This record gives sequence, structure tokens and C-alpha cells, in this order.
Amino acid sequence: MPTLTSGPNIGAALKAVRESRGLSVEALAEITRIRRAYLAAIEEMRLEQLPSRPFTIGYVRAYANALGLDGEAAVDRFKLDEPTPDTALREPVGVSNEKDPRLTLVLVVGTLMIGAIVLWNVAQRAMSDQQPPPAAAAPQTAAVSPAAAAPTGPVSLGAPLPAPVESTTPAPYETPGLADATAAGGSSDAVIAAKQAAKANPDAQPVVPAESLPATFAASGTVYGAEPGLSVVTLQARKSTSLIVRGADGAVYFARQLAAGEAYRAPALKGLTVEVSDPAAVQVFVGGQSKGLMPAPTAALEKLAL
Repeated sequence: MPTLTSGPNIGAALKAVRESRGLSVEALAEITRIRRAYLAAIEEMRLEQLPSRPFTIGYVRAYANALGLDGEAAVDRFKLDEPTPDTALREPVGVSNEKDPRLTLVLVVGTLMIGAIVLWNVAQRAMSDQQPPPAAAAPQTAAVSPAAAAPTGPVSLGAPLPAPVESTTPAPYETPGLADATAAGGSSDAVIAAKQAAKANPDAQPVVPAESLPATFAASGTVYGAEPGLSVVTLQARKSTSLIVRGADGAVYFARQLAAGEAYRAPALKGLTVEVSDPAAVQVFVGGQSKGLMPAPTAALEKLAL
């Protein structure tokens, strides 16, 4: 029975064992998944037709294992028969080490283009640094001939312009409360009293005759705030004015620019404060009855309800 030591080399020994087992090269190729040409090259020791040495050693080991032999012993016999050569290992069959010449051409052309662009920019900057700065161009003034400047013949002056308005003229003074009193049909005595009160105390709030204010609350616009049964004090705008309601902690409960006729029902809460931009533009109603105008730009709702 042949063994791994049979024959002049490992290839002949493997071939003798295969033939003694009645196996063909094709059957052994199916078992080892190695090409039939590689197996035949191993048996004939045609190593130049095999891939690199590591691949050949692996094929020898697989060949021996497929025959039921010691794969490592087969590798040792192969290394004994074919010592490690001094030359470099060959590339695996079917692998090409050639480079695409087109890729090299593209790289060379790209490098040349980049170098040309860099050199052009450097040359342009050097030339611009050597050139003297341009002299400032003198402004060109159009020469006007005396003949063209002076018109000849009759000149149309057009219609005379109105006299300019004196910008420092103050606006005419309007007595506070006079317009409301006149519009409401107040008597001449009430108008005269309003004028005298305004002259005596210019800093006081505008005086509006009581007969010009409605005695009870009548909604003539949108009513904001609480429901009628949850409010005691109602503030109604007689003309456009701003109204802000704040809590004791400064939080804003209501803020709006009220138009004439709009009203705000204040909730029955303690510590609420009302701020208005024009006290004469806000009428106070407590329980639906008039309490006159706001006494000051800022007032506590609890005092207004008294």
C-alpha cells in the first residue's frame, strides 16, 4: 500500500495513494473543491502552473486530508522536496498586476492643470504688486457757457405760491370738558363754570358737567370682563382710551384699547388696580349707577366701589 513516503516526491506519492483508492482526479476535485488542473499539477510537481507557495501548501494539505492521510506530514514532505526558493512568490493565477494606463494619464493631466492654475495665480499677483497704483481721476465738470446759462426772451413765472405756514404756531387751546359739555347740550352756566375751573387749576382733571353723563350703565359696544352677576364696578369708555387692570402681585388681568362705548366689568377680587391713559374718557358705574369719571389715572377698584 503506497504512503506519503512513496515515490520520488510528494506529488507522485499522492497520485499513487489516489490510484490505489480508485479515485479519479475529477472525483477528488469535487471533494476538495480544488481545480482539477491544480490537482494534476501537484501530482506532476509542475509548480509553475500553481498559484503562490502558500496556496500550493494549502492545496497539498487538502489533497492529503481528502485521501485520509496526515495533511501536515504531506506538507512537510512537500517542503522537503521543494525548499523555500529565494525568489519572490508568484501572484495567484488569474490576477493581473498591470495598471490601467488611462488612470495614470488622468492623474498626470490633472496634476498639470492644477500646477498651471497655481502658477497663473502667482504670476498675476506678482504683476499686480509691481504695477503702480492708478492715479485718481479728476472729476470732470461740465463746462457751462455763459450763453447757455442765461435764458433769453420772456420767462414765465407761473402762479404765485401760497404763503408758507408758520411751523412754530401752536395748536389752538381747547378747554377741557368744554366740548363734551356743549355736545351734551349743557347750559351756558355749566360751560362757563368749566372754563373758570380750567383757568383756576390747569393741572386738575377735566371737569364734565354731571348732567352730561348717563345716570345708569347702558351697553353701547362690546363689554369685556366678568359676567353681570359677578361684577360690581363697570368701567365704560366715553372715547378711545387704554385700560389696564392689575392684580395685587402686579399680574395683568386685562389690557386693551377701548373704543367709545366699550366697557369692562371688573371681577369682585381684592387688590385690583385700574390704570387708564385718560381719566376723563372713562365713566365709573357701581351696581349699574354712575359714580362719575375716573378720579385719577390710577385707582384701586375697591375705592371706586365705595
